[in-house]
Amino acid sequence: MSETLTTKSFGIESVLNELGIKENNYGASTGLKHTHTKGKKIDSYSPVDGQLIGSINAATAEDYVNVMKTADEAFKVWRLMPAPKRGEIVRQMGDQLRKYKEPLGKLVSYEMGKSLQEGLGEVQEMIDICDFAVGLSRQLYGLTMHSERPMHRMYEQWHPFGVVGIISAFNFPVAVWSWNAALAWVCGDVCIWKPSSKTPLCAIACQNIIAEVLKNNNVPEGVSCLIIGNESGDLINNDKRIPLVSFTGSTRIGRHVSKTVAERFGNTILELGGNNAIIVSEHADLSMVLVGAVFGAVGTAGQRCTSTRRLIIHESVYNKTIEVIKNAYAQLKIGNPLDSTNHVGPLIDKNATVDYLNAIEKAKLEGGKILVEGGVLSGDGYESGCYVKPCVIEAKNEYHIVQEETFAPILYVMKYATIEEAIAMQNGVPQGLSSSIFTNNMREMELFLSQAGSDCGIANVNIGTSGAEIGGAFGGEKETGGGRESGSDAWKAYMRRQTNTINYGTSLPLAQGINFTI
Repeated sequence: MSETLTTKSFGIESVLNELGIKENNYGASTGLKHTHTKGKKIDSYSPVDGQLIGSINAATAEDYVNVMKTADEAFKVWRLMPAPKRGEIVRQMGDQLRKYKEPLGKLVSYEMGKSLQEGLGEVQEMIDICDFAVGLSRQLYGLTMHSERPMHRMYEQWHPFGVVGIISAFNFPVAVWSWNAALAWVCGDVCIWKPSSKTPLCAIACQNIIAEVLKNNNVPEGVSCLIIGNESGDLINNDKRIPLVSFTGSTRIGRHVSKTVAERFGNTILELGGNNAIIVSEHADLSMVLVGAVFGAVGTAGQRCTSTRRLIIHESVYNKTIEVIKNAYAQLKIGNPLDSTNHVGPLIDKNATVDYLNAIEKAKLEGGKILVEGGVLSGDGYESGCYVKPCVIEAKNEYHIVQEETFAPILYVMKYATIEEAIAMQNGVPQGLSSSIFTNNMREMELFLSQAGSDCGIANVNIGTSGAEIGGAFGGEKETGGGRESGSDAWKAYMRRQTNTINYGTSLPLAQGINFTI
């Protein structure tokens, strides 16, 4: 490990000052108006060094009522603003994010624990989705249809839903909010964001960054709301005034959100667990596999929903692939993620390290063979107790622990004989988010992408499972929840469809030729 690098050496204190993060942080905001709430105290500790970054009092039920009332009133004004004008405001938000990319990226890295490059990349995703949303603001298209009745015209149009609830997870503390909010805003919705209580300061920083844009454009108070604290999650889920809830998190909590919102006939966008696999064909370029598999497995310390959990390797190249992977793992540097020479940062907290250790023990009990030893690191530079060694385990796909998602750098490896068998193994888990095959065989590529291929929302060829561009719709099937965010036509989830028929004739013929006379 490199020499211990302190928080001070990376200028975190100045980063907090630049982003407006102060000792007396607020737990609720409606845009420019902040509420210093009186709920339960939330302390944000960095998994990088275990230091307290800042504290917040969670929002109370009373705070939620006030925020929701403001958002509801803001929607009545915001929805009437022309969509291109809303897009122009989002464009300015993107410019503000460009201005604060470095300090926000550092805060994401320090509060969440991902590498600085990944932190900066997450902010770049926010900038990219703002750019995407600007163009989208002029492309909220409906269809025209021919009517079966003479002198009639039919068309459809899209209207904003209203108040959108966004509940995000710690692993992408800012990007997922922006995926939802930027699209919702240009669609005419207003947003209430409940961030993870593990990364609340990143959320406050985002609200501070866009405050100048909100002020300069006289945006109604309540278009961008923030409410911190776990209790606010269920308040959002149960609120009939919120027609759409976008939830990112575990499958277990996602089931609760889905049931709660569905019972009041609300809509959900669910981005839940992933159990992603890479198929390594006998026709694969192993040098490409190395980058895709290792980064997919250890990037963000295995805490991405798209992290590579399983490596399904053709039996003829199995031993060679394993050796390549083991050699790469032996060179991994684990330590402070703000130090660019390190490859792997910490898990989010000590509870995550317990889950990591338990998963390894379960795999061993089921017959798994440890190929690269895991363990929790201690000593100089690892004072937070959140640093672990990336682990590789030879396993079978049907192991109970392999069927689960463990948010940690654990990679399960297994063999296959035929491409059909490999695809069946890839699909043979409850989750369906991301998938990949490395091959130079055209037949295998096409089969993997066909109706008989991957059952995931994302299927890649000669690219790893981890990471996605904002131009495509992001999401997965089965226990991943079926939601779609970001690009393509994901914007339709934030709007309600309306079919319109206009009769410009002088008679009233009925559909289906029905004859009705009075």
